[in-house]
Amino acid sequence: MDEPTSSLTPAEFDRLAILIRDLAARGVSIIYVSHKMDEVFRVCDRATILRDGRKVADVALAETTEAEVVSRMVGRELAQAEHKGFATDAVALDVENLSRGTAVRGASFQLRRGEVLGISGLVGAGRTELLRLVAGVDRPDGGTIRVDGRPLALGNPRKAIRAGLGLLPEERKRDGIVARRSIRSNIALSSMKRFSRAGFVRRRALAAESLKLMRDMNLRPLDVERPIGQFSGGNQQKAIIGRWIAAGARILLFDEPTRGIDVGAKAEIYALIERLAAEGRSMIVVSSELPEILRVSDRVLVMREGAVAGILERDAISEEAIVALAVPQSASAPSHSSRSGH
Repeated sequence: MDEPTSSLTPAEFDRLAILIRDLAARGVSIIYVSHKMDEVFRVCDRATILRDGRKVADVALAETTEAEVVSRMVGRELAQAEHKGFATDAVALDVENLSRGTAVRGASFQLRRGEVLGISGLVGAGRTELLRLVAGVDRPDGGTIRVDGRPLALGNPRKAIRAGLGLLPEERKRDGIVARRSIRSNIALSSMKRFSRAGFVRRRALAAESLKLMRDMNLRPLDVERPIGQFSGGNQQKAIIGRWIAAGARILLFDEPTRGIDVGAKAEIYALIERLAAEGRSMIVVSSELPEILRVSDRVLVMREGAVAGILERDAISEEAIVALAVPQSASAPSHSSRSGH
């Protein structure tokens, strides 16, 4: 089973864990690949730890701790970082009544400069669909988007990019990279005009900028001509972020930015998000992992059945509060007047 829960809710994982236990009791042998430590410790007896393509250790999980496994995975202990906020009062992005069929229904919210807005909700709640509408990938049925107070043409990704928006898609390998092309070429995909003159690509300038971004983002190995498909998932994600930085994006839209990457790379992505916020960039982060949402978000927008169920300020963010908003309510459920769309 290779990352079997990447799109599952916690309740669905509970059902999978029961199925795995029943299969094992019948004598079925299972290899379970996952970057989620709580899952590994719940369903597995032993673990083989890999780092940089090499086996580091075999451990009996009943005789070790999560911290020890993580340390062996990344080759060092990970510091536990607390959330730091850099949001200002200036509105970078203003979305009003954005809709597309039943997938997204009347979504309204604001994103401030330097803010990280988390988007949470159950699978199928409309999180990815909302992000695609904001990025111009899909055309909405109605609504308005303003960037720094100026209206943005809807359903036009080129104009969204020119307005300073950049999307890191959920399906990285399918939609985010050209696997056989060099990391240099992938970084330049959204800013080729910067490196072109009279119809010719200035390869030296492009290579120099790519090398600078790779160093800045701790991309490994430091080889601008290596095909991006040969890099790890975490390094691919950092390269896509570098692409938008090279393009001058001020609003970054991250859809499941740490899916399928190890805990060490996750920590680097979180630190990078924090650094970009400190530089004044604004970010929307869609994630199915509640600890991730709690770690990176200044505020959390919760979606339910295509609509914005509520927005939680930093001091009100908790797993319980997010789940309470995300789970469909009966018609008789009490309303929460403290929730605000802005």
